Amino acid sequence: MDTRIDDYIAGLPEWQQDICREVRRLVHEADPGVEETIKFTNRPYFVLDGNICALLGTKDHVNVMLYDKASVPDPHNIITSGHGNKTARMISVYRDQPINAPALVEMFRHIIAANRRRKGVGPRR
Repeated sequence: MDTRIDDYIAGLPEWQQDICREVRRLVHEADPGVEETIKFTNRPYFVLDGNICALLGTKDHVNVMLYDKASVPDPHNIITSGHGNKTARMISVYRDQPINAPALVEMFRHIIAANRRRKGVGPRR
């Protein structure tokens, strides 16, 4: 865990902290090898053989940016914007809105598998 991400989360309103901590937990659940870093001065990124997702607290929601090259299926319709974007799509999570944890973990795993295919590496154990 990267303490700079702890600092970023601590600077958000409590309800956004809860969302960010849950997303953070879920991305690590998807693969324990996920690494954390800060990009663009203060934005938390989660990476494994490439970008997986990033967090951004806004005035009234938290954006979870999925770096999926528009390839991850979304059968639960949790992606809220960026449908035509060829680099990343976004899930906007608002106060008191539950996160579909199983769907999000599945998406993270799909992104990680795609990153590995692009890099030509196998799963880490």
